[in-house]
Amino acid sequence: MKITWLGHSAFRLDTAKAKILIDPFFTGNPGFQGLDAKDATKDITHILLTHGHGDHVGDTLQIAADTGATVVANFDLCMWLAHKGLKNFSPGNTGGTIGMEGFTVTFTNALHSSAQITEDGVSHALGNPNGLMLHFDDEASLFHMGDTDIFSDMGLINELHQPDIGIVPIGDRFTMGGAVAALAAQRFFNFKTAIPCHYGSFPIIDQTADKFIAGLDGTKTKVEAPKAGGSVEV
Repeated sequence: MKITWLGHSAFRLDTAKAKILIDPFFTGNPGFQGLDAKDATKDITHILLTHGHGDHVGDTLQIAADTGATVVANFDLCMWLAHKGLKNFSPGNTGGTIGMEGFTVTFTNALHSSAQITEDGVSHALGNPNGLMLHFDDEASLFHMGDTDIFSDMGLINELHQPDIGIVPIGDRFTMGGAVAALAAQRFFNFKTAIPCHYGSFPIIDQTADKFIAGLDGTKTKVEAPKAGGSVEV
């Protein structure tokens, strides 16, 4: 599997049977500046969304229209996007699992919020925030935590799913910070590889992964922190 960080919480996963985008926030994402959207979306088969905030839904509607990719998100968010023109989607909700070609997606809990404000100033709830647990037919399992704080039931997620790879938010202010994220990875998971995200984009969140890297120093978990546009092979 090839995992490419596209800035903030956006990732591309290239697997044997699928080409997946997670939280494809390109337009307005400082972390995506200088990257090529055409390259990032080439041959995409699926778009997975952790929750409804604009910095995660991002360019989903345009990418889905251009590529025909199936959007996988919680039910409320799927219906919101369908109202805006989305045609190809597969909704789920917390605790549920969706089978796709070559992989499954399970919606887990995350401690965060999920809404968008329309031009009339009204805030619309878009379902619960989620983490996304991915199991592949022939490749390592991967858990994108979404935006979240630490919580003790992470241990239950690990017991149920045993993820090999963790994509972990570390930027503080809107998610757990690097030190707490490292504690979560140590206490509740047995990741072989951990990839930090939700940092280094906007100036009001942490700009480096230093605290996360330091917190996992000396553990069995290998931290991979590529630059935006960089990839990790696992």
